[in-house]
Amino acid sequence: MAEFRSFGPELAAFLEELRSNNERSWFAANRERYEETVREPARAFIRAMAPALAAISPHFRADDRKTGGSLMRIHRDTRFSRDKTPYKTNVGIQFRHALGRDVHAPGFYVHLEPGSAFLGAGVWRPDSAALFMIRSRIDEEADMWRGIRDGAAFGGPFRLGGESLKRVPRGFAKDHPLAEDLKRKDFIAIHELPPGDALGPAFPDLAAARMRDAGGFMRFLCEALDVPF
Repeated sequence: MAEFRSFGPELAAFLEELRSNNERSWFAANRERYEETVREPARAFIRAMAPALAAISPHFRADDRKTGGSLMRIHRDTRFSRDKTPYKTNVGIQFRHALGRDVHAPGFYVHLEPGSAFLGAGVWRPDSAALFMIRSRIDEEADMWRGIRDGAAFGGPFRLGGESLKRVPRGFAKDHPLAEDLKRKDFIAIHELPPGDALGPAFPDLAAARMRDAGGFMRFLCEALDVPF
């Protein structure tokens, strides 16, 4: 199997053209380019991340399978969308927890698109039971949460993102000192990258370093959800 060299400008060029020609006939005519400039470099990146990810936690998976692995499908789910364009114009890679089966599980995430790149960590759109477990641990371990959230290792590179409720959820004091965190519907952290940093051969090392910075945050979430870290 090929080792990771870089994504290179060819990836951005392909995605830019796909954005302008988002139809099945164009993709079929350019499938070989997709394989060479997007899918195979992404699979090599996933393999390159496996040792570093295992050093952070043995419970997150770097799976280089073409389908069903860490590389997310380029095909869009258009069933409930007004936008019927068939393909995504970004690369999404998720390193999921071994006990998770979908994008809502705890995980690390890599996002690449023309002119934009970021790394993510956390839980996106957890169900109501999982949300309650996370919020309860924030309430019970407030000092630990603040230490992680505001610490230099995590709070420097990352910002918390996602959607929030307008009001503090039921079961928690309306004037809770961590009200803004308790209102979160997503517990995800984002580290924005200069796009060029994601294209070079050092990208696996950079991604691994930032994921280590998010280790305490991920441990907190996993313990809240009663899954191993």
